[in-house]
Amino acid sequence: MKIIETIPQLREELRKYKAQGNTIGFVPTMGYLHQGHLSLVEQSKKENDRTVVSIFVNPAQFGPGEDFDRYPRNLEMDERLLKELAVDVVFYPAVKEIYPGGYATYVEVGKWGNVLCGKSRPTHFRGVSTVVLKLLNIVSPTCAYFGRKDAQQAIIIKKMVKDLNLEVTIHTIPIVRDPDGLALSSRNANLSPEERKVALSLSRALEKAKTEIAHGLRDASAIKDLIRKEIDKYPLVTIDYVEVVSLDALEQIKTITLDNTLVAGAIWAGKTRLIDNFTLGEI
Repeated sequence: MKIIETIPQLREELRKYKAQGNTIGFVPTMGYLHQGHLSLVEQSKKENDRTVVSIFVNPAQFGPGEDFDRYPRNLEMDERLLKELAVDVVFYPAVKEIYPGGYATYVEVGKWGNVLCGKSRPTHFRGVSTVVLKLLNIVSPTCAYFGRKDAQQAIIIKKMVKDLNLEVTIHTIPIVRDPDGLALSSRNANLSPEERKVALSLSRALEKAKTEIAHGLRDASAIKDLIRKEIDKYPLVTIDYVEVVSLDALEQIKTITLDNTLVAGAIWAGKTRLIDNFTLGEI
């Protein structure tokens, strides 16, 4: 496994693979890897000749007062996990490598970035889309892999790839959870033991909503109310949002359909913001 820190060195290495006719799978991450990330790597390994993983905590997707400095980092652990999976290349650039002095070009995603997580994080998806576009251009992979826990992110990236005619196939991989149902997240490391317990409020509320839908409930407003009431039973938790929207346009819907619905929420457990969702239909 090679660890590469500069764009020219990475491109030179990848040119060798491509000259041999290898397909390239790419998994962009912010590090502090968990089994959710590793499931993306495993899928890439199955479907491609070579796999590249990037580790880059992207400052452009953190707004003022957000947790850029608190975001967990452990390169030694990440290296060990990726080496065990026989990843070919880890791209570990410095901030100045991705955003050199005078950097001024960003990707705007319009209304897609102003809903759900974008309401409370108005510059977040501009930063996400910009760094993903840059990484896709740098790596030029055959396929790239994203987790469905960040459903809005995956939907926006797929739209960006389509709109900008990028020659890459985007794959989305199911959410990986702890045995008690909590969606895996690097930010879970910031939870205190008590916060870890109440963080389950969101996943448990979503499971109840899923059950009600399976039993025939289709009213989106009723589902949102159900989720909010379930979360409100827990102390130390503040709701950021609970929404029911269409998968294809991230627009508010009144009636749930079984092939085009995203039910998503975000909470604060103490000072840690967590997201979760389920979909009816494919991202």
